Amino acid sequence: MKNVAVLGAGSWGTALARLLAEKGIKTCLWARKRETALEITKARENRLYLPGFPLPSSLEVTHDLEYALTGKEVVLLAVPSHGMRQTGQLIADTVGAGIKNFPHIFVSAAKGIENETLMTMTEVLGQVLPKEWAIELAVLSGPSFAKEVADRMPTAVTIAAFNEETATFLTDIFSTEFFRVYSTLDVTGVQLGGAVKNVMAVAAGISDGLGFGTNTRAALITRGLAEMSRLGLKLGANPLTFAGLAGLGDLVLTCTGDLSRNRQVGLKLGQGLSMEDILSSMNQVAEGVRTSKSLYRLATRHGVEMPITTEVYKVIHEGLEPKKAVRSLLDRPPKPELHGVI
Repeated sequence: MKNVAVLGAGSWGTALARLLAEKGIKTCLWARKRETALEITKARENRLYLPGFPLPSSLEVTHDLEYALTGKEVVLLAVPSHGMRQTGQLIADTVGAGIKNFPHIFVSAAKGIENETLMTMTEVLGQVLPKEWAIELAVLSGPSFAKEVADRMPTAVTIAAFNEETATFLTDIFSTEFFRVYSTLDVTGVQLGGAVKNVMAVAAGISDGLGFGTNTRAALITRGLAEMSRLGLKLGANPLTFAGLAGLGDLVLTCTGDLSRNRQVGLKLGQGLSMEDILSSMNQVAEGVRTSKSLYRLATRHGVEMPITTEVYKVIHEGLEPKKAVRSLLDRPPKPELHGVI
């Protein structure tokens, strides 16, 4: 029997842990806070982040990281991108303290770029996890709202790994009758797609909040895909990745779905609310807020033109009025549509 630890008891971590446990995989869900683990264990439901979906009795829930990691083949990290380094370091410290048979495959389910270093999540984990463990790193991404996965709605995602064997192994673990998993070796492209789409979702939300129509949203999605592709090509990704689930698929979902936290942030910005008020009203992370800063800096570092990303960054971090951001985009000089894309 395969053994998996899911670190992070938010909506996505809980949905994936539930999926694995229902499939018959021995699964342990780790919550950072002791009281969270106790509450989920008692209620057999994550009432805060995934209410209405009972958890199978076989799913273990703990706040003890050593217990969660012991004997596991795979560790899925469903923590926010800004918490990936800290979580990775906790793993290193815990395993270094003496766990035997420590995990060797670590899968990131976060969609963001670290602010301080501009690293992807696999780069962060590769830096903090000791190399003598001979670890393998992978990514799970694609268009997938936690609530719909928990509701067993047909979903397709992508697993990216550095070798075929790991990708195939993980595909087998996560695939179910309603959760279809494709595989790729483009680890960089899959992570960039997951990061950029969140920023574009904020832009789409701003557009909706300002009262613009579906024409505007379609333009933002399409030009957002162009920005995603430009950055990806510069950083060595496979351009075909951005036409797939982790690129266009996730971009469309996050820019149009009402369950998108990033779109909701943009919607409220477009309606005139302040970032401070928006963030204080949320109990979960909208990755696009932090990632807009990372992508703006990454684009600047590599000389990649990303105008939508730039305007979202200015609205969120410099207080630019959303209407002025739109005017700035519309006032840009005309150019060929595929300029800088292929």
